[in-house]
Amino acid sequence: MLLASSDKLFAQEVPFKKGINLTNWFQANNVREIQINKYTRKDFEQIKSLGIDVIRLPINLHYMTNGAPDYTVDPLFFQFLDLPVQWAEELNLHLILDNHTFDPVANTPPDIENTLKKVWPQVAQHYQSRSNLLYYEILNEPHGISATQWNTIQQNIINAIRAVDTKHTLIVGATNFNSYQSMAEMPIYADKNLIYTFHFYDPFLFTHQGASWIEPSMVDLKQMPFPYRSNAMPALPANLKNTWLESAYNNYSTEGTEAKVKELIDIAANFKNTHGVPVYCGEFGVLATNSLPADRVNWYQTVRSYLEEKNIAWTTWDYHGSFGLFEPDGNDLFEHNLNLPLLTALGFNLPPQTNYVLKPDTAGFLIYDDFLGNGLTNASYGAGNLNFYVPDQPNNGQYCISWKDAKQYNSISLDFKPNKDLSQLRDKAYALDFFVRGTGPGVKFDIRFIDSKTTEPDDHPWRATVTIDDQKIDFNGSWQHIHIPLTDFIEQGAWDNNQWYNPEGKFDWQQIDRLEITSEHGAFNNNQLWFDNLYLTDQDTAKVRQSGTITGSKKNLNTLAVRVYPNPASNYLLLETGTPASFNYEVIDHLGRVLLKSIFRQRTQVNLASLPIGVYLIKISQAGSRYTVRRIVKNE
Repeated sequence: MLLASSDKLFAQEVPFKKGINLTNWFQANNVREIQINKYTRKDFEQIKSLGIDVIRLPINLHYMTNGAPDYTVDPLFFQFLDLPVQWAEELNLHLILDNHTFDPVANTPPDIENTLKKVWPQVAQHYQSRSNLLYYEILNEPHGISATQWNTIQQNIINAIRAVDTKHTLIVGATNFNSYQSMAEMPIYADKNLIYTFHFYDPFLFTHQGASWIEPSMVDLKQMPFPYRSNAMPALPANLKNTWLESAYNNYSTEGTEAKVKELIDIAANFKNTHGVPVYCGEFGVLATNSLPADRVNWYQTVRSYLEEKNIAWTTWDYHGSFGLFEPDGNDLFEHNLNLPLLTALGFNLPPQTNYVLKPDTAGFLIYDDFLGNGLTNASYGAGNLNFYVPDQPNNGQYCISWKDAKQYNSISLDFKPNKDLSQLRDKAYALDFFVRGTGPGVKFDIRFIDSKTTEPDDHPWRATVTIDDQKIDFNGSWQHIHIPLTDFIEQGAWDNNQWYNPEGKFDWQQIDRLEITSEHGAFNNNQLWFDNLYLTDQDTAKVRQSGTITGSKKNLNTLAVRVYPNPASNYLLLETGTPASFNYEVIDHLGRVLLKSIFRQRTQVNLASLPIGVYLIKISQAGSRYTVRRIVKNE
């Protein structure tokens, strides 16, 4: 570290400049709720095209484990996280693994050290050999814990990570929600491979107007101006009177100015320059819900440009989301819905935008096969114990969906984003095709499409439904094939604003919002359901491939150890086993059809030249029912 002639330290600079937080992806209650296909490599490419060089990835890290006392990380978490890590490295994007196991209304417990000491060394061990583009952020926004306690804990976690990984840069922050005010209470740690972070959301009345998670709630506060303009000030909502927010409101003429914003950012800038350490703003942003669009853009312009003037790197909160880069009430599509004035304020590149037009689907598509299909989001509610990744004898592939402990009106709800126009598929005799398995008689559930509620006063989210019960299939622990033509779905009415509406013949196949599987008729009690291979298709050739039965407890399968590469593949695939014996392989398409098969010993090459580009399964088996199933991608 160099000294200036005035003996003032030159601040080290962060190796990245500007980026976003990629929220609500790995912020799940457990790894089984992560919808890994929510983002793909293409999304990372699009993000980079904005001129972004860093992504902060918030992760509910402690929930990705088996919990106390061991906090062993679920291997599926690493399988999922390896994907964004790989994409970032391929695209030369910096990626911050942000431990976002965080509740804004609950204090950080003093014994958090025990959890951090167990979780972080596992992560560091897994990624110790990856590139320097990867960073570990120890804990997002510790609060309600003294600076003395937190500083000691943070030092101990630095030590625990360094016992495993001395390569990767760690990101550390102060207590009081990573406050820039509290940075002065943070030591300059001896470790030189650190970045010091802070968050910026001032003036709070402006950035969080409309926020429901604040105490007291700010939902009723609307159209606070920035900068302060006396003639634009809204009335203070009644629930904020006699609270700490009333004082902020009364002082807004001085707190809500560009000069004050710069004065506060200077606190972090002075920490950076005084101590000669790299400093980075991990979060800043304005909730779009109740803010005036022009004032919101002005705030971003002010904050972003001043951070850059002070050579402080930043990641804005967030990409998609209520603080995000997309126009409100749109489809969040990169080519159609970016908020260009906001991108300009942030200094991002402006991709061409066109108006989005919903066009009818003309071909079938995947809904679930190991993972949710593209354009689908898990919006399940009251869903009991729902797991999208159980290895309980799936019909195809690695996983199936498990659903148990469902109460009446619980639902597996899959949201199409954007909406789907299924009118042509319905006219062409397409069907919803899937497999279901249950553990006992008496189960009854609805599967339904729900259309999009319009702004018309008499319109509602109408349902088109088919009921499945033990009069139609056997819930005997084995897979049952279901093929329901879209023409069999009958409008059943709508539930809207806590009121039931009888059917009026208004269901709209041109505006499908969701697909739901619902315990409409009662609780499942001790029964359990599994689902696999959900497609919209014009084929009725799918087969039950897993002929075994299940009683509700997980069955351990005797699987084979096989190397399958390269994957993705072009014209060939190599299979290698460690056993000098005979094996069978089958290449299977999404409808369960066997396209290629053969017998081999220990090692073989599979010729894929005859297959079109797409996703397939390959099942390698040996006598005695030992087998493994892998997902393969043919990309050329």
